[in-house]
Amino acid sequence: MTRILVIVPFALDAEGVRNREAQSGYVPLPADWQLTYRPVTCGPTSFMSPHDWGLMDMAIFEAGCTAQQEGFDAVCIDTMSDSGMVMLRSVLDIPVIGAGKASMLYALTLGGRFSVLAQWKPALPRYRKAIREYGFDRQCASVRSFDQPPDFSNLITGKEDKVFPKMRDVAMRCIEEDGAEVICLGSTTMHQAGEYLAQHLPVPVVNPGPLTYKLVETFLALGLRHGREAYPAPVEPRLEMLGAMMKAGAAAVAKG
Repeated sequence: MTRILVIVPFALDAEGVRNREAQSGYVPLPADWQLTYRPVTCGPTSFMSPHDWGLMDMAIFEAGCTAQQEGFDAVCIDTMSDSGMVMLRSVLDIPVIGAGKASMLYALTLGGRFSVLAQWKPALPRYRKAIREYGFDRQCASVRSFDQPPDFSNLITGKEDKVFPKMRDVAMRCIEEDGAEVICLGSTTMHQAGEYLAQHLPVPVVNPGPLTYKLVETFLALGLRHGREAYPAPVEPRLEMLGAMMKAGAAAVAKG
């Protein structure tokens, strides 16, 4: 059996995690695969500021840092922010795939320029930061939002009739006004809209969560993983300290 750890970037309840698990139904996966969706122990409630980004790095790092010891064969990070990805690669020898960079690189195999479809305006700085750091400024046609506050637990459930057409209209602006040749969904929370947009847009649509599963399948089949020259191991790991910090944080949140 091949075991894949999928790290959910929020401390969600069982129903919230099930909504994330639904992503696995969008792509065929090997019969012997087991995907384990694990929410973080504690962390921020949004992605809208550097405060959130730093906390999310730590939360996702802690959730996955023992994945290799636990017998997992690979890790997928269920967020376009790629939070904790480079940190996890420094302590794990198994493949670690983040949805953000992977989606943008994959988009460039399908067209020369891509646009990112974001949920609302407060999220735009994070996408622009990632695009700048990854060096995609010239290949990114635009980042546009469809102005819908995110629901990280329920996702788009119950709002499809209202939200899907709005997403399509904004994506068409990316294509017609900005010159996008590929659309990247800006969040794994949008996975429910992937098929609708693919049917209603004249360009390819990259659905980031399901993409990471297929990339992991490729990495494992080819025996590929990140290199230590790019992601050196820590001289003296502090993983137990990190675990204690996250447990203390969760206790503090529970107390209110």
